[in-house]
Parts: sequence; C-alpha cells; structure tokens
Amino acid sequence: MNDYRTTYDRWLADPEEFWAEAAQAVDFERPWEAVLDSSQAPSYRWFPGARVNSCYNALDRHVDAGRGDQAALIYDSAMTGRVKTFTYRQLLEEVARLAGAMKARGVGKGDRVIIYMPAVPEAVFAMLACARLGAVHSVVFGGFAARELATRIDDARPRFILSASCGLEPKKVVAYKPLLDEALELCAHKPECCFILQRPELQARLVPGRDLDWNEALQGAEPAPYVPVAATDPLYILYTSGTTGIPKGVVRDNGGHLVALTWSMEHIYGARAGDVFWAASDIGWVVGHSYIVYGPLFAGCTTVLYEGKPVGTPHAGAFWRVIQDHRVNVLFTAPTAFRAIKGADPDAEYLERYDTSSLRSIFLAGERADPATLRWAEEHFGIPVIDHWWQTETGWPVAANCIGLGLMPVKHGSASLPVPGWDVCILDDDGAEVPRGKIGNIVLRLPLPPGSLPTLWQNSEDFMSSYFETFPGYYETGDAGYLDEDGYLYIMSRTDDIINVAGHRLSTGGMEEVLAGHEEVAECAVIGVRDEMKGSIPVGLVVLNSGAEGEPAAVCRELVQRVREHIGPVAAFKRVAVVPSLPKTRSGKVLRATMRKIADGEPFEIPATIDDASVLTDIRGALRNLGYAGLPKNSPPSLSRHPIASP
Repeated sequence: MNDYRTTYDRWLADPEEFWAEAAQAVDFERPWEAVLDSSQAPSYRWFPGARVNSCYNALDRHVDAGRGDQAALIYDSAMTGRVKTFTYRQLLEEVARLAGAMKARGVGKGDRVIIYMPAVPEAVFAMLACARLGAVHSVVFGGFAARELATRIDDARPRFILSASCGLEPKKVVAYKPLLDEALELCAHKPECCFILQRPELQARLVPGRDLDWNEALQGAEPAPYVPVAATDPLYILYTSGTTGIPKGVVRDNGGHLVALTWSMEHIYGARAGDVFWAASDIGWVVGHSYIVYGPLFAGCTTVLYEGKPVGTPHAGAFWRVIQDHRVNVLFTAPTAFRAIKGADPDAEYLERYDTSSLRSIFLAGERADPATLRWAEEHFGIPVIDHWWQTETGWPVAANCIGLGLMPVKHGSASLPVPGWDVCILDDDGAEVPRGKIGNIVLRLPLPPGSLPTLWQNSEDFMSSYFETFPGYYETGDAGYLDEDGYLYIMSRTDDIINVAGHRLSTGGMEEVLAGHEEVAECAVIGVRDEMKGSIPVGLVVLNSGAEGEPAAVCRELVQRVREHIGPVAAFKRVAVVPSLPKTRSGKVLRATMRKIADGEPFEIPATIDDASVLTDIRGALRNLGYAGLPKNSPPSLSRHPIASP
C-alpha cells in the first residue's frame, strides 16, 4: 500500500497519469480521447470522449461480478421502526423498474428530474433510475419551502418530479404534497408528470392528469437498460445558496465523479467491497449524493440510509444502535451530531448498551470539529476520529487523514492534510501566499480534479465570478484558515467570519474552539457584531450539556476568562449568553450569518434550510439581553433564562 506522502507526490508530479490510473478501477463503455481537456479553463473536463453509465457502475457490474446477493442498501427508520435490506440484485431490479416507468412516460437522456423526497429507499431508487436513463436529477431537500422549490424548478426546468406524500420528524408529520402543489402554482415551468409515493403516515391528494401514484405507475413497467452517456455529460444538479439569494446549480459530471468517488472510498475512508458504510446525512445534501448513494455503491459497499436524528429518536444512543444492528465499519457524520449526543449524554452512558466493535473509524465534516468533541469521541470509541473538509462544489474531500493510505498523526483542530488531487494554498487579500501558520484565504490551485464542479447550471457567468475572479489561477473556497509547518490544514471560519477587532484580524472559529473546551459546553457559536469603536466585537452563544452542574451565569464568566487566557485581551471577548439551542440547517450547519444579522438589526429572511425556525426567537431574546439596540422593538421580551456575562 502506498503511503500518503508518496501518493501525494506521485499525483503532484503527473496529475493526468495519476487519474488515468485511478480510472482503471471503473468500467467505461468507451475509453477517453484525452484525460483532461483544459481548452475551456477554468471549466475543466475530465475524460472527454469516453462513454460511461453511473448506474451500471453502481449496480450492474457488481451483480455481473457475482455479488448480487450482497446487501447493497439498508434502510433503517427510527421514525417508523421499519428496517429493510436490499441486495445488489434487488436494488438493481427496483431501479430498472422505476427507470422503465419513467422511460415509458418520455424521460430520456438529458432530461431533468426533480426529486423531492424524504430519506426512504425510493429516493435512492429515483437517483439511480435517472442515472440509468442518462437523465439529470436534481434533489431538493424534502420539506423545503414552496418558493425555494419553485425557484429550483424554474431553473432546472424538469420534465418529471418524483416526490412523496410526507416526511417524518420527531413528533410531527411534514406534508410534502401541499408544498409541491404550491410550488407548481408559483413556478412558470410546468413538469409533465409527478410520481407521488404515498406513505402510510399520510395520504396525499393527487391532481388528475398530472400526478400518478408511485406504486400504480410502476405496475407492469418493463425494466429499462442502462444508457451510456458522455463522461462529460451531467449526472446531477445540486443547488447551493448563492450570495445574491438566487441558488446556484452545481453541476456534477458522470466520468470524473465516478472516478474520484471510487478512488476516495478506498484511499480516504479505507472502505472496500463488502464493508458497511454509513453516512448519517440526507440525500438532499452533497454528503448524501456522494457517500450515501454513489460512493459506497461504486465501491461495492453496503450503504445505510437512516431516517432519524442523533438524539430524540428515541434517545442519545440512536446512532450506536444502528452501528450495532448493521455492523457498521465506517461512520461519516457531522460534528453537530456528536455535539448533540455529547450534550444529551456527556458520559456516553448509552454507548455501554450497544456493541459497536465493528466500527473502525469515524469521519466528521460539515462544520469544523472542535478538539473537545474529537477527544470525547476518541476516548469513548478508541478508534481514529477524523475531521475532514470539503464543499458542495468540490464533491469529495479536499483535506483528510487518508486512512486507506496509512493513518497519519491526528492533530486536533485540523482538517488534516490535502488529499491527492487538491493543491491547497493560503493567500492574503492581494493574492500573495502567506507564511505557514498565518490565517488567510483558502484557495485551490487549478486545475480542479475529477469530481469537482465543471460549471454552474445555465450560469457560466456566475461560475466565473463566484469562484475564479478574486484569485486568478485559483478556486476561491470562501473559507479562511492556515497551513501549519507540517502542511496540516486548519479551517477557522468562513472568510466573512474573520472579524476585524480594532485592527486585529481574528477568527471566530478560534474563539469557538476555546469555548467548546469548557466541560459544561455542548455547542457554541461566536459571531462578529458591529461596534462603533472597534469595528466588530465577538459575541458568544452557548448550549450547555444536559444536566450541567455549573450555574449558567458563572459558566459565562468562566468562558469570558478562558478566551482572555487562550487568545488574549485583543479578542475583546466580553459577552456570552446561554441559549437552549443554536439555529441550524437540516444538514447541521450553524446559521451564524443569520444570527449576525439579528444582532446588527439587519433585515433577514428565515433560511429555507433551517431545521427549526422557532429557535431564532430564543436567539433574539438572548442578543437583546446582551444589549444590542439594533433589534426591533417588537422582538421577544427579555428572557430571564438566558444568563449573560458582560464584565
């Protein structure tokens, strides 16, 4: 096995040869004419001239290789108690039949299909069925607001929509169909047909002539064969928030995506055919695309689709139960999931109830993994716990501790080392490289590797302005951080979370790390609030562990002192409040920008991706208690349950 340094140097010496070799692990219908086409840079195209089908590589080839009876997909719903396993052969049959039903109604190569579904097996069938036909799927997170869904429909202009009657949340059923109906009223583009999966928990009203019951539509459908497409043809569009408020449609192609994800499964995650891989996410996010559906199946693994939460379905041992029941080997989740579990069960008492000995490694991504959370997981599991970093646009990890290349030393607080394929640089605002250890703009030297976005859907102008104009020759990540003397990457915050306090550039992420180190803190966020004298000042919002023994007001004072001791008086960190919870997206990202606007009194819209909008009421109350006059007079009254420290 090649070690990390050797492999990275080999890629750096000849990227095209490196990726041509990696491509031997997948099945192409026709070989490429060139490994890389740079003629339209920075829109690089990998494996031009080749023909391939992503569904074939995910399913058919494993059945053809004799692994048809191996488990491919395990559906585990903590919401309903249902568990169902599909072998590779069974999954292929389900996908081919759905593809056949769609084909019979006119869906073909290049057509777009919107998928608006909860975490159920049919959602996976839908993605793979589109890939089988050469259609382009665009998954919209189930339960997204109607206006947000309508915007995506008008941009993608789908021929078909695949949806469900409802999604399930703890203690509530979320009706999807009324949201879909409203979206279709709002949008200018009208799809030809909708397949609606009727879940037992809620039956939806179908619109005659447009909507078809999912199961009835599949009756008598002939299984569809896979359709070879160009390696450079789009596989999917995934919308991500844009700076203008208009979502950006990130495009993923077939060939580069297939090669990069197949390589990553073995070399980053150490996962091989037959291993059980669980990405505890949702198919609506890039993690779900890359590491619930495509990556594990490309690699011949068993993938777990979980419908539930890390806590509350029914308790803080939910994840450990899934690991035990399905003998999970690799877990991929968000740091916020572990922080929630740690907050509800700080001594990991639930862990003692389950056998998690099958687990070899844990990977965290989506938010910066603070050292306190990493140490907690390491102490209780005794296995490698790896923070790694990537984005919707990159499609797969940029920085990681590549277990498949041999575990490198773990550095708490770091997203580890650049992965082969990615040349990570740190630049100042003028585009000059900064010394090791100094915070700057994290950028990626071009060309970007296979699997990264080649463009934005129908928006090449925004593609250029969003990612390549600021630093010519580089992709601008929008994140800030630094490389240490050993080349380890530290992601400190988004670039707009680097605050200027009386002329000093400070990272809110560094302050969050200090707060998270307090034994009573489960989760935290630091935001930069406008200040007439200093420009910006940091404000902390913290969630305490369940059963925390310290008096909240005393904990707040201790937190202020911790920042003073670890970062210094220059941070001007004097204000912190305890809140019941932090506002997050459904994928676990903390909505710092929204909280910052609340504190500054700026107008804001409740993000469509928010998990629980009612949390914002608590945040407004806490910030008002801290004395920010920017809040509207009709904001919630002073809430005594929000202890504050303001020396």
